[in-house]
Amino acid sequence: MNPVVLRGTKQEIAAKLIGMHGEVSEAIVFVGDSSFAPGTAAPLANEDMFAEMSSHMVKVDFVDDSRENIYTRQVGE
Repeated sequence: MNPVVLRGTKQEIAAKLIGMHGEVSEAIVFVGDSSFAPGTAAPLANEDMFAEMSSHMVKVDFVDDSRENIYTRQVGE
């Protein structure tokens, strides 16, 4: 499976999705709340946006994600 990012209006995204070859088994959709008004609940903060997906994420205690470490081959690579 290859991840694909589709951007545009609902209709544009739907048209692109329909035109794709192969089976689509999952989708992550970001919906902007255009009805947000003063006095109503605030939208989720960026940190909370992925809270629903936390069960699908890999959790490790320490990750060296520095540029040097990312682009340096490790033992066995």
